[in-house]
Amino acid sequence: MDSGTAGTRGGWSRRRFVAVLGGAAVAPAVAGCGGDGSSGAAREGREPREAATAPRSSQASPSSASAEPAPSPSGPRPLYLGTYTSAEGGGRGIGVASYDPSSGRITARGTVTGVPDPSYLAIHPDGGTLYAVNERARGTVTAVRLSDRAVLGSRATGGAHPCHLSVHPSGRWLLSADYGSGSVAVHPIGSSGALGERTARVTHARPAPGPGQRGPHAHQFLTAPDGGHVLAVDLGTDTVYSYRLDGHEGTLTEVAQAHTRPGAGPRHLTFHPGGRYAYLADEGDDTVAVCAYDAGSGRLTIGAPQSTGAKAGPNYPAQFAVTPDGAYAFLANRGDNTLARYAVEADGARLRLLGTVPVHGDFPRQIALSPDGGLLFAANQRSGTVSVFEVDAGSGRLRLAGEPFPSPVAVCALPL
Repeated sequence: MDSGTAGTRGGWSRRRFVAVLGGAAVAPAVAGCGGDGSSGAAREGREPREAATAPRSSQASPSSASAEPAPSPSGPRPLYLGTYTSAEGGGRGIGVASYDPSSGRITARGTVTGVPDPSYLAIHPDGGTLYAVNERARGTVTAVRLSDRAVLGSRATGGAHPCHLSVHPSGRWLLSADYGSGSVAVHPIGSSGALGERTARVTHARPAPGPGQRGPHAHQFLTAPDGGHVLAVDLGTDTVYSYRLDGHEGTLTEVAQAHTRPGAGPRHLTFHPGGRYAYLADEGDDTVAVCAYDAGSGRLTIGAPQSTGAKAGPNYPAQFAVTPDGAYAFLANRGDNTLARYAVEADGARLRLLGTVPVHGDFPRQIALSPDGGLLFAANQRSGTVSVFEVDAGSGRLRLAGEPFPSPVAVCALPL
């Protein structure tokens, strides 16, 4: 069942405003996955084109490339890369690579073509199917079978410019967020990994948009640790919405709202492994916050704003990553071009800023840890590179693992 309206708010794309940040030259538009980092009137009024300075990587041919090898615990591991195919200097589809879990060295393995603007990626719990948003005015989501890299088809989200998606832990539902229309959607996942017709869509109609915003801008849609609630982070309304997901019908029922201070612009929420706390990156006012989560009600309580550690401005925090043991958290700082390091204390209830390290790239749009937590990957949009860092388990220190890997307009890195 769909609810809410479907139109694009203000008729603009999520990618168009990235070059405004940090004084890049203004040109015609192209937009982005986890968001462009601009905020308020500056984002609404201009259409700069995102820069991509790195050369295209010499990747093998797309879907015709050989099937994925079965990874061994000590051998190369799969890595998938999101980009904008419509951006100048962008990629040709989903980049396929592998990485050495010991050294962090990345090796190109090809490209899955036929997937336009795959700016954010997610994997099915069984590891067999990859999902991508297609960040365009008519938003769609696409499924790719990894055994032979076959594109299994796309489904409409019902909204505009989807910028995030995730798979419910049950493997039965795909959750997606449409930035342009401020809506979230649910699609069923079949036994083959292919997507069915949308079962739910909700547009964030209340509260009213925050300062400098023309409408809601859903930026993330994820499952809470309890599995029965799903949370939508909306930058435009300064709100995190909690929904109860019907596990049989795939429908959504709103149960709570959590509000940041006006203009904070919440972008991305990451849960601590303990499940009682989460960390929120606010791109609008360059802050982060510790949030308490109640599994029984699905209610999130947002704490006081804290520093991102950024010294250069303007800065737009993008995304948290938390180590599997819950001891450390890392934050991507776009603008400052750093990674902030936090010690996680009091069983997840406190973040203590340890400092920042250079990301060795420009505009880290998204970060992700390898499954064992030993490596951190940063997708640097403007430099067209992926930086890899070794993570010290005892101290949370980050050490660059070799030269950054060239990847056209790198906006998402998904290590498996």
